Amino acid sequence: MANHKSSIKRIRQTLTRRLRNKYYAKTARNAVRTLRATTDKTQAIELYKKVSSILDKLAKKNVIHKNKAGNLKSKLALHVNKLN
Repeated sequence: MANHKSSIKRIRQTLTRRLRNKYYAKTARNAVRTLRATTDKTQAIELYKKVSSILDKLAKKNVIHKNKAGNLKSKLALHVNKLN
């Protein structure tokens, strides 16, 4: 275990951030999964707006890489456009 005050604080901060990032990333994955399972176009369009917003926020906070967010949004947009 660390002996310095600053390193003990860093360990606490890292744990808190890791748990928060894990929660938001899991929430985003579930939202993407829900959107991919949707077959109704109007519902998918509404869901796409929310999911893309979530992905952008995660990329901004460096929970996921910005290119990963872009790739996911692109694939989801293709999925939404293919729906009838």
